[in-house]
Amino acid sequence: MSIGNSPEDERPFPDESQEARTSVGRALKEARIAAGLTLDDVSSATRVRIAIVHAIEADDFAPCGGDVYARGHIRTLARAVHLDPAELIAQYDAEHGGRPAPTPAAPLFEAERIRPDRRGPNWTAAMVAAIVVVIGFVGFTAVRGGDDGGDSKSQLAEGSSPTKTRSASARPKKDTPASPTAAPSDSAIAAAPQDKVTVQVSAANGRSWVSAKDHNGRMLFDGLLKTGESKTFQDSSKINLILGDAGAIQLYVNGKKIEDDFRPGAVERLTYTKGDPEVG
Repeated sequence: MSIGNSPEDERPFPDESQEARTSVGRALKEARIAAGLTLDDVSSATRVRIAIVHAIEADDFAPCGGDVYARGHIRTLARAVHLDPAELIAQYDAEHGGRPAPTPAAPLFEAERIRPDRRGPNWTAAMVAAIVVVIGFVGFTAVRGGDDGGDSKSQLAEGSSPTKTRSASARPKKDTPASPTAAPSDSAIAAAPQDKVTVQVSAANGRSWVSAKDHNGRMLFDGLLKTGESKTFQDSSKINLILGDAGAIQLYVNGKKIEDDFRPGAVERLTYTKGDPEVG
């Protein structure tokens, strides 16, 4: 005869709160239906492809391409259907092993400040100064040439009045200012350091999730670019990019605009190196 509780009484009670808890995908789906929105409505509002929205609502996060992109999509979809993104992301982290430690932003900005101090800014400043000197010299030479031509013409024409000489020399000056206007874009391209690769990412046509790494695989940026925002990345040899919505992005590599026609909602993995822009 035993005294006290039997082994059966010591069995743990089932966690009814966990069993009754709604999954992340089901919560998003129920909120979308309650809001009277279709999959196409949500996809158009968030720029997330319908196939990915459908997979997330079925709790299939593989098409997202990783935990980072899954969290970004969950946050975007939650806001579209008026749910709290923080609660859903916390539930996702709890169900998928927890959120990894974020990459600190301070080393990135320190690297961008310190690295150019060693090599980049000096060369860049020297190149810009040289371009300004050349443009100024060409402009000064053109003005001096026009004045000298007017003076020689006034010396050859014995009976010409000073006003006629002035008007004759002023006429070509109206046609000359067109040449300096083409310089800014050329100067911007020339100012890019030749010994580095420089990539500027601009969210010109909408929001997009952007991930950037250097040639060592170190994370330079991983986050959402809002419409109108831009980021510039620089490395000694290579920049690796992942664009969550490539159709919303405008790229400038080494001072040159990339003309690739990316589809809206397409995820693109790109690699750029020194020299001419090249898609890896």
